[in-house]
Amino acid sequence: MSVRSETTDLKRLSRLDVFPAFHKVADRRVVVVGHGGEAAAKVRLLGETNALIEVVSAEIEPELAEVIAAVGAHHIAEDFRPRHLNGAALVFSAREDERLDRAVVEAARILGVPANAVDKPELCDFYTGALVNRAPIAVAITSTGVGPVLARHIRARIEGLLPRSTGDLARLAESLRETAARVLTDGATRRRFWAKFFSGPVATNFYAGRPDVARVEAQRLLNAAQDESGFVWLVGAGPGAEDLLTLRAQRLLQEADVIVHDALVPDAVVAMGRRDAQRISVGKRKGAHSVPQDQINTVLVELAQEGHKVVRLKAGDPLVFGRAGEEMDALRAAGIGFEVVPGVTAAFAAAASAQIPLTLRGVASTLVFATGHNADSETLPDWAGLALKGATVAVYMGRTVAAAVSQRLIEAGLAATTPVAIIENAAHPEERQFAGTLADLPALGERTDISGATLIVIGEAVAQAALAKAEPIAARARAIIAA
Repeated sequence: MSVRSETTDLKRLSRLDVFPAFHKVADRRVVVVGHGGEAAAKVRLLGETNALIEVVSAEIEPELAEVIAAVGAHHIAEDFRPRHLNGAALVFSAREDERLDRAVVEAARILGVPANAVDKPELCDFYTGALVNRAPIAVAITSTGVGPVLARHIRARIEGLLPRSTGDLARLAESLRETAARVLTDGATRRRFWAKFFSGPVATNFYAGRPDVARVEAQRLLNAAQDESGFVWLVGAGPGAEDLLTLRAQRLLQEADVIVHDALVPDAVVAMGRRDAQRISVGKRKGAHSVPQDQINTVLVELAQEGHKVVRLKAGDPLVFGRAGEEMDALRAAGIGFEVVPGVTAAFAAAASAQIPLTLRGVASTLVFATGHNADSETLPDWAGLALKGATVAVYMGRTVAAAVSQRLIEAGLAATTPVAIIENAAHPEERQFAGTLADLPALGERTDISGATLIVIGEAVAQAALAKAEPIAARARAIIAA
């Protein structure tokens, strides 16, 4: 199989074969064809809606009869005929026989009625999800027929996450919708109001059984929203894996009007922002800064002065080699409010992946985060002494100066046999690990097959890492010698 076809297959596996949607069934006929337990399950589920439920079967079992009576459905005591589907919104076939179910589905398709054959996904036009009912809020989970038990487990988790009064909170929001639209004429301000409405004191008091206090808080929030100004969050996107974002970062991405992001932040993380948020790439990579830092500072200030809520999305942690200090200075000087939201820095992600104990009792009690250059582009400016005292050193952006780092450390007295680990694209699906010694480190700069973001970890603690499957740093050099 070619690389292209493998890539295509992977893309197909990551995409849905269904498009999630909700059918309007209030005061419309929904037909269930069947006589036993499977039909009863569907009628019971439909009983949570305002559909007009009709059950078609000449005879029915006692369980189904009880459910029909409980939900107020109508029983048509006849054998199924296509005419039973005239004007129906949906039909469920639960006849417990593939041939009979297929007859119902074929009749439905002729009449243009979406059909579901219970437990026969190959016959279905749509699937019935595991339902979490918080009317008017509804959550449905489907496995598209391949894992119904898993869908039920997920449903149980969501049931626990959503308070029973979630629907009542939604109705309170609906009662304020016209007022909010009239008072908050700016769309961005209105979105922020609703974000705080559902995640702040209003929701907290409502869920605690204090609806009167919740209404007072809602009015207070509405009054305050009219005077909101722009704001900037400096947010750490972590090392690249979407599930290593903090919960606060995820929430702010959904609230931001504008997302200003670096090139090292994966598209999948940027895509976690609100769909209608403006996205601005400032594309900073080592050696290829497409947008100068002072221009980035200006963009952040101008966006906030225009009243926007801005997320400045940075790879790793904003305060670790992210030049957040310059951006904070610019925001302070302009009188713009801001907040820093920490992220998982590359050193922590790399150490976790390779199981490197960055500090280890009796071996390394100091941890140094360093870059290969200082502000004057000097290699190894001031941390060699710490390495000699047993510190674990994590070198960011050090691939191009690996040889110089190795030379300076060895000249300073660090043993050439000191363990070294290199992690490329830490926490990404394409992560690679390399292991060797300080003497091997110069080979890193010579390798053309390593092009991703790399983190170098140097120190005796590296010897405790799980690097049995790592590639040797000097693999190519050794291959040449062996030849």
